[in-house]
Amino acid sequence: DNWAFLYAQRLALKQELPLHVCFCLVPTFLEATIRHYGFMLRGLREVAEECAELNISFHLLLGYAKDVLPAFVVEHGVGGLVTDFSPLRLPRQWVEDVRERLPEDVPFAQVDAHNIVPCWIASPKQEYSARTIRGKIHAQLPEFLTEFPPIVRHPYSPSSPAEPIAWEACYSSLQVDHTVKEVDWATPGTAAGLAVLKSFITERLKSFGSHRNDPNKAALSNLSPWFHFGQVSTQRAILEVQKHRHKYKESVDAFVEEAVVRRELAENFCYYNENYDSVQGAYDWAKTTLKVHAKDKRPYLYNLQELEQGTTHDPLWNAAQLQMVREGKMHGFLRMYWAKKILEWTRSPEEALKFAIYLNDRYELDGRDPNGYLTLCCLWSICGIHDQGWAERAVFGKIRYMNYAGCKRKFDVDQFEHRYAPTQ
Repeated sequence: DNWAFLYAQRLALKQELPLHVCFCLVPTFLEATIRHYGFMLRGLREVAEECAELNISFHLLLGYAKDVLPAFVVEHGVGGLVTDFSPLRLPRQWVEDVRERLPEDVPFAQVDAHNIVPCWIASPKQEYSARTIRGKIHAQLPEFLTEFPPIVRHPYSPSSPAEPIAWEACYSSLQVDHTVKEVDWATPGTAAGLAVLKSFITERLKSFGSHRNDPNKAALSNLSPWFHFGQVSTQRAILEVQKHRHKYKESVDAFVEEAVVRRELAENFCYYNENYDSVQGAYDWAKTTLKVHAKDKRPYLYNLQELEQGTTHDPLWNAAQLQMVREGKMHGFLRMYWAKKILEWTRSPEEALKFAIYLNDRYELDGRDPNGYLTLCCLWSICGIHDQGWAERAVFGKIRYMNYAGCKRKFDVDQFEHRYAPTQ
């Protein structure tokens, strides 16, 4: 279920050439820890096994793509290169670095394999809100939301087999923090991810429309880790979920809104706004109101360590933080509350955004993702991106406010706090 992979195979079949799949394993990436690398590497082992069954060589190259991929291309006489797409600055730089170093006669194509409507086709500019992009995406879904053609067993074998991969050695070579442990609720890999998709459809989809904002209810898909690492395609999830629209119209429509419209809105923002992880990326009204209220007295002030350990005065916030630390996934509704309180309890909007992104990227399995930078926590909650101005108040200015009492009206806060109470 990967359009870049499918396109690469189509080119190879047309030219009657073998097909190689390369993954460049970098020793460190933003705030990623062993929690993230472990999930990724175990998923890649499954990819390597599937490639072997398909007579496609899988190569795990250690190092940055610019340092290892051009040499691989020359050494193996590669006739063309196809890569996936990410709107984030670092992966985009990796693509540019490889492009500059490739032999001139090797064509290089990029395919947006993780959005349903490719990012640059969905819109040619930064969209103002979900309202302005929704119609553009839905208008193009009939063209792009189609069943995947199958990958076939590749008929052309490479001249020499791929080197065997020492997975454990790769694992131990990583220069990442091992104190953020891997989680046991989420088994990496496509097979496990598709099993989660199946359980969502059979057990939780019926209540997604009505209960997705209640952290105590099992109503979410929980698919974001597999989406983030490309182990399950969003397109596959939508194709499967839509088969049940006649039974659960409200839930299916809500899932499409979140997994397609909101997710691709986040991609759009990160692609067209180079300040996607900075207060400078906010709208002028938001930058103005945050600046006006930057010196307002904060009711509480916490440093990064106090936030990270979940030792604030707010038991709901602490419970949400501890859920993220322990499970690698915080409930989506609470991610908004969590980020807004960081704005309220830190010295400046800049510090709030820095702390929120650090914690999100360090603990969330789906961290370092456009959805995390924008929709799920940071820029929407702290800087009002894709939102509107609200009644003015201290610290927040015109940024939308959330508080403990509002959460108590929405769900049983005591139940959630009890579930994620600090361990003594």
